[in-house]
Amino acid sequence: NKWRIVCPDNERQWKDWKQASTFYSGNRIQTTKYTWLTFLPRNLFEQFHRLGNLYFLFLVVLNWFPQVKAFHREITMLPLIVVLLACMIKDAVEDYKKYCFDKMINFSKTRVYDK
Repeated sequence: NKWRIVCPDNERQWKDWKQASTFYSGNRIQTTKYTWLTFLPRNLFEQFHRLGNLYFLFLVVLNWFPQVKAFHREITMLPLIVVLLACMIKDAVEDYKKYCFDKMINFSKTRVYDK
């Protein structure tokens, strides 16, 4: 967790301010999880942390062996693909809404208190 650090402007606190400024270099809000490059791998990583998705993946892998084959290979993959696509679309829409809200907040005008 990151916390906001406020340091007074004197010589003793200069070192603390320098250290804090490296962690908080920008003054913008970003609540999105994904970027264009990291969406697919990160989303798949998160999806396969769910036990149900791992179960269906296990059935798909198991069904590719001819000795164990119970259903057609394509039919076994269908539920997994449908669930993954539905969750991906939901996560993409949710993350895009967060991006739009962050953009609105970051470009809004603020009032600055000055003595």
